[in-house]
Amino acid sequence: MPSQTIEVRTAAFADLTTRTFHDLLRLRIDVFVVEQNCPYPELDGRDVEPATRHLWLTDGEAPLAYLRILADPGGIARIGRVVVAPAARGGGYAGRLMTEALAVVGDRPCVLDAQSYLVDFYTRHGFTVTGPEYVEDGIPHVPMRRDPIN
Repeated sequence: MPSQTIEVRTAAFADLTTRTFHDLLRLRIDVFVVEQNCPYPELDGRDVEPATRHLWLTDGEAPLAYLRILADPGGIARIGRVVVAPAARGGGYAGRLMTEALAVVGDRPCVLDAQSYLVDFYTRHGFTVTGPEYVEDGIPHVPMRRDPIN
C-alpha cells in the first residue's frame, strides 16, 4: 500500500539514483511525448548540467509531479519540464511543486515557457507574460518571467 505522505525531493543529476532518473524520465516521456503527441529530443543534455536541480513530489512509490530548474546566463533560473502524472492531476501537486521551486530559485529572476492554457496558473505564482504566443512542437506557448520581490 502506498504511503499517504507526499515528500518533496530535490537533487542534482549526480545525486539521482539510476532508478529515480528512469522514473522521472518515464513520467516526462509518458506525458510530453506520448500523451501530448510531441516527438522531440527529450534528452537535451541539460539534465546533467551541474547547476540543474530536479524537483519532484513522491508518495514513496513513484513521482507524482516533476520539474527542473536550469541555470541560464546572467543568473537567471529557468523552470521547465513541469509535469504531473495523469493519476495525480487535480490534487494541487503542480502548485505545491512550483512553490517549492520558487523557494529554491530564491531572489533570482526566473523564466519559463508556459503552455498557453497554463498562463493563469503561472500568473498565480508571480509570472507575467513577456512576449507573443508561439507554437513549439505543435503546442501554443508563451514566454513568462518572474522578477525577485524587493
